[in-house]
Amino acid sequence: MEKIKRYLNLMLPKPYSTFLWGARKTGKSTYLRQNFPESLYVDLLKTDVFQKYVNRPFLLREEILGVPEETLNKPIILDEVQKIPQLLDEVHWMIENIKSSQFILCGSSIRKLKQSGSNLLGGRAWRTMFMPLCFPELKTLDWKKIMNRGLLPSHYLSFYSHKLLSSYVIDYLLPEVHLEASLRSSQGFARFLDTLGFCQGELLNYSNIARDCGVDAKTVKIYFEILVEMYIGYFLTPFQKRDSRRTIKETPKFYLMDTGLANHLKKYNFMEFKGVEAGKAFEHYIFLELIAHKYLNDLDHSINFWRTHEGTHEVDFVLQNGQIAIECKISTPIERRDLKGLLTFGNEYKAKLHLVTLEQRKRLMRLDSQEVIVWPVEDFLNSLWAGEIL
Repeated sequence: MEKIKRYLNLMLPKPYSTFLWGARKTGKSTYLRQNFPESLYVDLLKTDVFQKYVNRPFLLREEILGVPEETLNKPIILDEVQKIPQLLDEVHWMIENIKSSQFILCGSSIRKLKQSGSNLLGGRAWRTMFMPLCFPELKTLDWKKIMNRGLLPSHYLSFYSHKLLSSYVIDYLLPEVHLEASLRSSQGFARFLDTLGFCQGELLNYSNIARDCGVDAKTVKIYFEILVEMYIGYFLTPFQKRDSRRTIKETPKFYLMDTGLANHLKKYNFMEFKGVEAGKAFEHYIFLELIAHKYLNDLDHSINFWRTHEGTHEVDFVLQNGQIAIECKISTPIERRDLKGLLTFGNEYKAKLHLVTLEQRKRLMRLDSQEVIVWPVEDFLNSLWAGEIL
């Protein structure tokens, strides 16, 4: 199978430790084994390892106290650390009392740790995010693969991605959320998954979704929160800065962390990249690139969307507290009506305006004393990852 060099460069100087968070199957474990081959590795996905520590977490401390000193020159890796939250108390003690100890605490869900009031080490460990495949790792854009197979490495590289996506939903998402939410029945969540694909990039109406799923709105909200805490999806909140124009309040949008997963849930397979569904998928992909660029480069800028209360004007993505506005369009040629949202936002907030398209050449449009940069998508992504957009 083809190997893809991952973008993340996890440099961990002494004496620091880090959490490494990311959805299941993004490639965290493979990355750690390849980049830290000499580290002591504790894999809590293994049932025998889990059983050893679950009722006797102090064993980890005793074992590490007994390892040769040269072993402590490399970070100690705990994989799926959320499975035994009590181990974090032991890690805390070792960070404080074993001078040379470092840890990489790898996890795919923070929910259990937060709900149990677990020790998150009080700032003693950094927070690092691991993402699905991103543009610098792909280097070229194969829309059918990106949209149909998705960006989880083993799915993207496989001819059997449909079966892998089905397994991801049935064998991972359904039982894991059932466990995380302590659900009496998984039927409501199964119906929710049937609806979830159609929520991509849409304003969330919990009541309408609840009606479709046969559960109450509070339960639907919990479903979304669990997916976010499992790094399966992201809320995108509305941009609000001034009260001079009524903008939509509170209501977020939602995006899954993978294009392939979203289209699988919608039961949509792209034979060609055009039409309304392609436009939505294109916007979804650009969002994932913006998120990956932010987290993998450890940036702290805001990412929002903007929409007037009446819904007459909208901008897909607003960055850096209103300084940058980005709209995504696959239709060609680009016409003035495609720019209404950008121009309205730019007029009010004096932002830099970007339009990401499938056009072949970059150009500058001047309209109403405003400038809009029209980007071919690959040029935009190259500039984004080179640090030239923000």
